[in-house]
Amino acid sequence: MNLERRAQIADLIKQQRTVKNSELMERFGISIETVRRDLDYLEKQGVLRKVYGGAVVSMLLNSEPEYASRAEMKHLQKDRIAQEAAKLIQPGDAVYLGVGTTVQAMVQYLKNIGPITVFTNALRTAVELSDLSDCTVILTGGRLRAKELTLSEFPSEENIEHFNLDKAFIGIGGINEGGITDFHIGEARLHRRMIENARQSIALADSGKLGLRAMNKVCTLEEIDLVITDGDASMQAVADLENAGAKVIMAK
Repeated sequence: MNLERRAQIADLIKQQRTVKNSELMERFGISIETVRRDLDYLEKQGVLRKVYGGAVVSMLLNSEPEYASRAEMKHLQKDRIAQEAAKLIQPGDAVYLGVGTTVQAMVQYLKNIGPITVFTNALRTAVELSDLSDCTVILTGGRLRAKELTLSEFPSEENIEHFNLDKAFIGIGGINEGGITDFHIGEARLHRRMIENARQSIALADSGKLGLRAMNKVCTLEEIDLVITDGDASMQAVADLENAGAKVIMAK
């Protein structure tokens, strides 16, 4: 029985990337002590890493879930984050929308803002933006990642040096007290340049990203102006980021 339940917990956390103790207690009808024993066991197996109030997936530092899989994860939470982020954009702004399903979800909330210019290296985002009559879309150029449909590396990094932006919205691989990280080295480098060139930089991170660390460092928490996460984030995880220098908004 223990092995079967632990296998189900392992499958659950691989799908969701994060899980709360309370969720496991309710789903399996077990006590908090049993949850802790199960998580201890799975942590020793390398399946997960325990965090305050639950656990996050123990992912290889350079291993990113496929786009289709990520698009299904925390859909409602990402939508709330995207809606909160879109409120920061004003008519006339020049903004950067980076890669990631959470950033892409912002497009639906840009319809009635007025004229804006959007730079992006995400082809899916660019296609959606093309339906907005008041939006000028500029692609960064660069090398195509076929499955992700994103652009990075040369000449994207060189091209972006010619522009000063009002706001940069960055999708991320993970965030902890050490800073913001990503899985793809080219996109991490481009995002770093965008943060440097923007008047305000905003990282969008669903609660499953809190506590995760990918291979490539993007920036420290002091270098990002704002982190927007969802209401499912644990208060301890948010407090840890704030104590390390981040300004955090929780989208309800």
